[in-house]
Amino acid sequence: MPALVPTEYYATITYIGIVPDRSSSLRSKQLDAAELTFAGIAGEAHGGVTRPSCGRVTGQYPRGTIIRNVRQLSVLSAEELAEIAQSMGIAEMNPAWVGASLVLKGLPDFTHIPPSSRLQGPSGATLVVDMENESCHLPAPVIDEDAPGFGKAFKKAARGKRGVTTWVEREGPITVGDKLRLHIPGQRAWNAES
Repeated sequence: MPALVPTEYYATITYIGIVPDRSSSLRSKQLDAAELTFAGIAGEAHGGVTRPSCGRVTGQYPRGTIIRNVRQLSVLSAEELAEIAQSMGIAEMNPAWVGASLVLKGLPDFTHIPPSSRLQGPSGATLVVDMENESCHLPAPVIDEDAPGFGKAFKKAARGKRGVTTWVEREGPITVGDKLRLHIPGQRAWNAES
C-alpha cells in the first residue's frame, strides 16, 4: 500500500473563519485561532461528523441521505483569491465573502492538490483533502453587500480556483501564522486504461 509522502511544501494560515448560520448568510466570521475537532471547528455551520447529502453526490445518494461529512472546512489559497479578485475587477477578495474556513498562502496550484492529501499543523492537527470545491453562485449576494454589482462575476472567475473541502483526521489547535505541511498520496495517477 502506498504511503503518504511528506513534501517540502508548506502553507501559512492567513485566515481562519466560521460560518455561524449558513441559512442566513455564507459570510464567515474571522477568528485568530480555532480548535479542530473530529466534527470540524466548533460553531461552524458546515461542521459535524455526518451531514445530509447535497447536489454534489446525487449520483450516489438521494438528496438528504445522511453521509460522512468530508466537507467540514472550506480551504482556499491566498494566491488564488487574488487571481479571482483580478478576474472580477476588484481590489481584493475578502475570504469572509466566500465562507472560508481557512486561507493558506504558499502552495502552488492549491485547488488541484490530490484528494487524500494531508495538511498537518505544528500541533499535529491534520486535515484530509476531500476534493476541489466547485465554484458556485452562493457567495454572490454576500459579495454584493460589500462590492455591489460584482457578485455575479464570482462563479466564472472562481472556476478552478475555489479551493478544496477538507475534514479533520487528527484533532488539535490551529492559529493564524501556523505553517501546515503538505503530505501527498504516494500512488501514481489513476489510469482507466490499465
